[in-house]
Amino acid sequence: MGERLKKLGIQNVSLKSGTKHMEDPSGFSSPKYIKYNAVSRSSNGRKSGKGGQLQPVKLHTERAGPAKEPGFVRKVQEYVAEDPPKHLPLNNNLSKLSVKEQTKTHNFKLHTEERAARRAGFNHLVASKISTMEILRRFEEKIQKVIEEEEIKIMRKDMVPKAQLMPIFDRPFLPQR
Repeated sequence: MGERLKKLGIQNVSLKSGTKHMEDPSGFSSPKYIKYNAVSRSSNGRKSGKGGQLQPVKLHTERAGPAKEPGFVRKVQEYVAEDPPKHLPLNNNLSKLSVKEQTKTHNFKLHTEERAARRAGFNHLVASKISTMEILRRFEEKIQKVIEEEEIKIMRKDMVPKAQLMPIFDRPFLPQR
């Protein structure tokens, strides 16, 4: 593996014995440095951007989860197996509430028949008013039409040409004073 790193141009890499984890050059060891996560240093001692493939980081909770799963399953089964009264508290300390008496029904007089009669009268009044206005409108249109026809007759009489003397073209017209 050392030869492969040298071919990639990675220098100053030290491996922990027995693991495939890389050592952090700052001396801080972290699970972020996992398989083949190489940190290279150039000749002047600075880190270069070259590195191996990064592997996803496994969190502590992800590693601990599978170990805790059987215990969790056992607790859930115990909870389900318990009697319902154990985990549902009952409130026995309160006195029972008294049942309310049923309210008496009242016979209200809604006057629906009177209102219906009034409404019918109102509807009839509105309908008669609308029909009266329609009759008046038609009557006014007829009167207007008759007036227009009379005016047209008068205009026709006025526009008829009246007989006039023919002008004499032999001698010019000279007005006399």
